[in-house]
Amino acid sequence: IESGGVRLFTMDDAVVEDPEHAVEELTAALEQNLDKAELYCQRACAHTLLQNFKDALEDANKALELKPNCAEAYLRKGVVEYHLEMYRSAMESFKRGQELDDDNDAFETWITKCNGNLSRKFVQLYDWYQTESHIIITIMIKNAKKDDVNVEFTEGNMNATVKLSSEENYNLNLKLLHPIAFQHCITRVLGTKIEIKMKKTEAIRWESLEGEGIVMSVKHFTPDQMHQYPSSSHHTKNWDQLVMEIKEEEKNEKLEGDAALNQLFQKIYADGSDEVKRAMNKSFTESGGTVLSTNWSEVGNKQIAVSPPDDMEWKKL
Repeated sequence: IESGGVRLFTMDDAVVEDPEHAVEELTAALEQNLDKAELYCQRACAHTLLQNFKDALEDANKALELKPNCAEAYLRKGVVEYHLEMYRSAMESFKRGQELDDDNDAFETWITKCNGNLSRKFVQLYDWYQTESHIIITIMIKNAKKDDVNVEFTEGNMNATVKLSSEENYNLNLKLLHPIAFQHCITRVLGTKIEIKMKKTEAIRWESLEGEGIVMSVKHFTPDQMHQYPSSSHHTKNWDQLVMEIKEEEKNEKLEGDAALNQLFQKIYADGSDEVKRAMNKSFTESGGTVLSTNWSEVGNKQIAVSPPDDMEWKKL
């Protein structure tokens, strides 16, 4: 296709057949026609096929600078953002392009793909497990700030809100299978996750986490809404006091298996003399974690050999 003496490519010709060569020709053309938004769109397409996503995004943005109402540029931009897993931004680009060209079915297709990936992304954000006395929910959001996390408890519900950006937040609203002692529930915001610990009212095993329903969503909000809470019955917590109460309860929890053994070793180390601690550190380190001795006179003057259990083989990582 010729336009002002410059060859433009379409999706079904040289861009798809040979994107590397297309980039070369389009770059040469742009040296003569820097104000051609269509050329930047085509090169963005070629860069995308080559997985040069940074260059593709730059070309799409340049096309929009030159031609702000270019539906094709929004399509190119959205496709790159999708491949970069920027699904929210991609969705906005596709919706803007669809407003400009609602006859192009590609926008609806890509919007559907974005919706699917956003749903999967947030469904996978949390997990849970239980002990005899507690239900522990883990939300896999990294580097959250304490001020951006709000968790509220009632006897039968847990509602968590995590601020994701200036325009959206993640909500996890659970109608719990059994009642909880909401006065004894705490939240810890860690570098790799958010941990919610809920006290059971009865020491029974929960067959599932939720009862009648679970609602997860990503909602837009204004800054003024961030610290506004529903008028239903919620309770302000003295978090420092609750942390101390939970720590005391953890001391009295009935642990089993490896958890019980690890607790025993921690207690021995904490209560042990300097010689006991040196013996434990030396034997554990030199044996690659296969020997743990508290007798310094036995291990102090010799190298501790690796000694795995009879049915296991020790391998150095």
